[in-house]
Amino acid sequence: MALYDKTAHELRDLLIAKEVTATEIVTSVFQRIREVEPQIQAYLTLTEEQGMEGAERVDSMLAKGETLPPLAGIPIALKDNLSTAGIRTTCAAKMLGDYIPPFDAFAMERIKKGRMIVIGKTSMDEFAMGSSTENSGLFLTHNPWDTQAVAGGSSGGSAAAVSAGETILALGSDTGGSIRLPAGYCGIVGLKPTYGRVSRYGLIAYASSLDQIGPMTKDVTDCALLLQEIAGHDTRDSTSVDDPVPNYLRLIQKGVKGLKIGLAREYLNDDIAKPVLGAVNDAVKVFKELGAEVVELSLPYSEYALAAYYLIASVEAGSNLARYDGVRYGYRTIEAVSDARELFMKTRSEGFGTEVKRRIMIGTYILSSGKCDAYYRRAQQVRAMIREELKKAFQKCDLILTPTAPTTAFKIGTKINDPLQMYRADICTITANLAGIPAISIPGGFDQGMPIGIQLIGPAFQEGVLLRAAYGFEQATGYHKLRPDLGVEHKNTGDRSRERRLI
Repeated sequence: MALYDKTAHELRDLLIAKEVTATEIVTSVFQRIREVEPQIQAYLTLTEEQGMEGAERVDSMLAKGETLPPLAGIPIALKDNLSTAGIRTTCAAKMLGDYIPPFDAFAMERIKKGRMIVIGKTSMDEFAMGSSTENSGLFLTHNPWDTQAVAGGSSGGSAAAVSAGETILALGSDTGGSIRLPAGYCGIVGLKPTYGRVSRYGLIAYASSLDQIGPMTKDVTDCALLLQEIAGHDTRDSTSVDDPVPNYLRLIQKGVKGLKIGLAREYLNDDIAKPVLGAVNDAVKVFKELGAEVVELSLPYSEYALAAYYLIASVEAGSNLARYDGVRYGYRTIEAVSDARELFMKTRSEGFGTEVKRRIMIGTYILSSGKCDAYYRRAQQVRAMIREELKKAFQKCDLILTPTAPTTAFKIGTKINDPLQMYRADICTITANLAGIPAISIPGGFDQGMPIGIQLIGPAFQEGVLLRAAYGFEQATGYHKLRPDLGVEHKNTGDRSRERRLI
């Protein structure tokens, strides 16, 4: 197996044993990028020179016998809405096409402290608004399992890069499923932590009460290691929670036996494709065999989650994007204008893409006179009811099992002109964001060669329980070991012909 195909913890063991060097690992990843990036288009910016310098520093530390942080020397990619000092940060938007931040996001600070090797910034839907990466203002990303299919969104570039071996680790952001949805589509692990577990300082905001940064990895062990590195309190973020960060790597070893896993009928209806339902049923069997108890639940308010989410998110998006006016920073129209009003209008008309404009207009309309109570306030009331409903559900179970998405990854172009159909891709993921609780997507099977993601949702700050259950399932099935065949001297590490295979 090539170095780029290995997990972070496997590479860590090889580094400590001095069987490989950090330079060799980073070289392998950049070589893989050169081979497959024309097919995938996962990156907006590459930082090869800085990456090689960072690898050499780690090798020097190893040669001196210095103690290394747990993920030192491991390549990592960042979604392009995380501020990186001196490195272009675009949000895949014309509005920020040449923006170079003067400061690092909190997550980037933690990455530097952990001596991880940043190799680039990944593609995304413009300002994180989308479910397929087709809304990028620069270019869309392709799914490594089928390059005619979407990678998911809005963290599609990060998911595709991990899946295709173009990085070992990645960070994404999740507002309504933007980590978990592309993770499910691309056959990797993606975790949305509890709101406040990871500081949002330096994350370019879409919807501030919903956004959360999280890890995207090849397996659950890597996910636990990366979350350990980026979690923690930050005084610069007023929503950051000052709560001790547990040892996630130790928690995942506790096993599944004794856990109660809830199965909500609202997530297993006709909106979900039959192969996906089959994967969920197979997952239920696995958890039962591992000693978990499966209990039936009803979550009736989840029916209203999609509408409440898009109302709240659009309002917050309109507010957050008001700062892009052509004066302070970012794109500015080059056309002649007669006054400031015309400058603002032309800049925003030219600088924002269609989906971003749509959400700004929806948000502005919702907050207009006579509409706020009818729409926004009611949406917030629904959000409170969903949060309370989930709180009561977790009195009956430890975790809730659902599909990650209603289907596998769809073909590029099939939904981009139908926003309502595109929005429905998020029906399984948005409740976790509305409630501010953690959720994880893990590989759960295949349908016609395309990955199926299954999702586990947990109570606030119970990421350890989520990772514990996800690790047990992963070890019992082995779907995480499979890799897409991109036809570049690359072999799968398993057989995909047996769909929803239980190993």
